[in-house]
Amino acid sequence: MSEPLVLTLSCADRPGITARVTSFLFERGGNVLEAQQFNDRMSDAFFMRVEFDPGDVSRDTIRTEFAPLAAEYAMEWKLALRDRPRRVLIMVSKFDHCLADLLYRWRIGEMPMEPVAIVSNHPREAIEHTHLGDIPFHHLPITRETKTSQEAQVRVIAEEAGAELIVLARYMQILSDEQAAYFSGRCINIHHSFLPGFKGAKPYHQAFERGVKMIGASAHYVTADLDEGPIIHQDAESISHADTPDELVRKGRDIESRVLAEAVRLHLEERVLLNGQRTVVFRG
Repeated sequence: MSEPLVLTLSCADRPGITARVTSFLFERGGNVLEAQQFNDRMSDAFFMRVEFDPGDVSRDTIRTEFAPLAAEYAMEWKLALRDRPRRVLIMVSKFDHCLADLLYRWRIGEMPMEPVAIVSNHPREAIEHTHLGDIPFHHLPITRETKTSQEAQVRVIAEEAGAELIVLARYMQILSDEQAAYFSGRCINIHHSFLPGFKGAKPYHQAFERGVKMIGASAHYVTADLDEGPIIHQDAESISHADTPDELVRKGRDIESRVLAEAVRLHLEERVLLNGQRTVVFRG
């Protein structure tokens, strides 16, 4: 078997798209390994993700020959190697539980990524409990006066490292509109509640004071609208009146870690397609 490929596409919904795509692959000796589609009746849009073995046909040939079909349907599409680890830059502040979880999943082969850099607005000692190995660490402190230059440094590091995805693993700084636009579609943030939710400092303490019975976390793409980007994944956990704020924080760490990890995995496996401000997520 040759190296599997992933084709993702979206376009206006019309009859016969699935048949045309699968016939195209069949006629070239391709073998479909996994296929999912979604017809959004509210927007009359069509979304599809296909994993396939291309056989003896090269990726470049498939890309060239698929282009006319894509043009016929005015598709937005992408053809990628399924198993190539994507290059990821991770940003973190003092809370390193999400970072540690991502690196653990990567080391055991669960996360298809290659960490190329870690950027923090705090020195390495702030996350001394997390083993970074030989991943380059960049301490870039930030103040209101240095925000513009600090973000420019982040962009340089990302480009020099060839980062395909930026992960804000509890990076406690708000990106400027310029930075959000620069990393548009390739920057994922973890938010410590369902969105919208309790904003500002000590969200779990706010939740405790309000007597909530369920806490959660949301992973979303970063946009200029603070904490309002397209949501990729969410999860929740029930709590009771007996849970203290510290117990909510403990449970919250677990939720944040698993929600961010799942969102990153879905993105790395080309399972997330944008549908305006919403996402189409093909789980696998």
